[in-house]
Amino acid sequence: MWSKLIVAQAALAAAIPFVSRNPASVLYDRGTVAGFATPIFACPASSWPPNTIGKTNGPQPPSADLASILAHVDPGRIEATIKKLVSFGTRHTLSTQTSKTRGIGAARDWIHAEFQKYADASDGRLTVETVGYVQQPDGNRVTFATLISDVVATLRGTDENRLYVVSGHYDTRNTNILDYEGDAPGADDDASGVAISLELARVMSNPKYPVPKASIAFVAVAGEEQGLYGSQFLAQTYANSTPRVNVEGMFTNDIVGSPKGSDGIVDPHVIRLFAQGLPPLAVENSSKRESRLQIGGENDTPARNLARLIKEVAENPETQMNVSVVYRLDRYLRGGDHRPFLEAGYPAVRFTEPREDFAHQHQNVRVENGVQYGDLIEFCDFDFIARVARVNGAALWSLANSPGAPTNVRVNTTALTNNSTLYWGPPLAGEANVGAYEVVWRTTAAPFWTDVIDVGLVNEVTLALSKDNVVFGVRARSKDGSRGVAVLPFPAA
Repeated sequence: MWSKLIVAQAALAAAIPFVSRNPASVLYDRGTVAGFATPIFACPASSWPPNTIGKTNGPQPPSADLASILAHVDPGRIEATIKKLVSFGTRHTLSTQTSKTRGIGAARDWIHAEFQKYADASDGRLTVETVGYVQQPDGNRVTFATLISDVVATLRGTDENRLYVVSGHYDTRNTNILDYEGDAPGADDDASGVAISLELARVMSNPKYPVPKASIAFVAVAGEEQGLYGSQFLAQTYANSTPRVNVEGMFTNDIVGSPKGSDGIVDPHVIRLFAQGLPPLAVENSSKRESRLQIGGENDTPARNLARLIKEVAENPETQMNVSVVYRLDRYLRGGDHRPFLEAGYPAVRFTEPREDFAHQHQNVRVENGVQYGDLIEFCDFDFIARVARVNGAALWSLANSPGAPTNVRVNTTALTNNSTLYWGPPLAGEANVGAYEVVWRTTAAPFWTDVIDVGLVNEVTLALSKDNVVFGVRARSKDGSRGVAVLPFPAA
């Protein structure tokens, strides 16, 4: 179904200038509660051009089902999961895989069994498999042939070939990356992330909730500390499938166990979300990159627009969290399990605690000069991890119930005009679940979408707003109100 809509605008001379604000409804204001962010758009640069069409882009409140899902995330279960993972002594990728009580093999088998419990109670909705391959010695961090195993629990959606992935890594390390025999508890890095995958699988697969439209994979990967081997295998498995698996978004939770940093500062209601800029050249060729740079689209990559959507749907009273988006692949010169998904051409982001304590990661357990080193469970905050899980849950459920993203989004550049004509195709899953399309925009200096207009169930719209002055995006909204990720329009060919 193709149709066209033209939206008129009143004379700009009569317009009242607006001051944009954070669209994600920051929960706390720095002026009233110390330590929380103020709206960041209140500056002269973001109040131009004046505009009278559309409305302020606000947060998406959780549905009744989502509010129930978030309420059932249990800090006690998260604590029990982390305690159990720590009890295996070490989960180093090269550690024993034959013991039933120690090493990465025992941890893998327990994770699979735990997912299977949830699958058995899911009325057939959740399926579990352990997949992997043998990694040969790499001359660096893998010194002998080693089985790399990922545990994947998939909640099947109703739409064909739509998938969201949430992961944590269950392997651990000590100061010496090749020490695979010494205890390496890995409570924060990254039993905390694995606990989120397990807890969300438990809650979301409950038969009392409707089946989501897109499938969701809850994953625990191995080999992260050795070189992102488990996530690379999984990303390539999805990418090389026939047909290619349509992973619409991937989140990794890595080091999400505590809001307290080594400086003693605590941010209990903040989680960092890292989102890469320009995709790798193997994903986006030089011609498209040149076009992206020419139109100023380097800040509107699939990963960054995924992050914007996460912020819009995951900051609310149910999560009690602020999502601090960092426009960077990862922490400075570091990496995580989202990177192989980005390299496979999938939108992917990373959650990490707001402040890290480096005495409690990648360290042998010891006391030195009165300082306790080691990634011990006593330094985890289970209520904080539960809030991070709710952020993930809010984003996953909202995205999985959206129609997906519109395709082939373009802006007409055949004539010079102060209007902007945008057009697009339906999401890959079709328009059966599309209630309407929305055009969002912001000034080029603003980090998040500030304005939105509902254009209905059409595939072309003309707005009296110049593409020269703002960044546009087009997103689909489901019939029940779940919005999808916005897509940057490229110039029409």
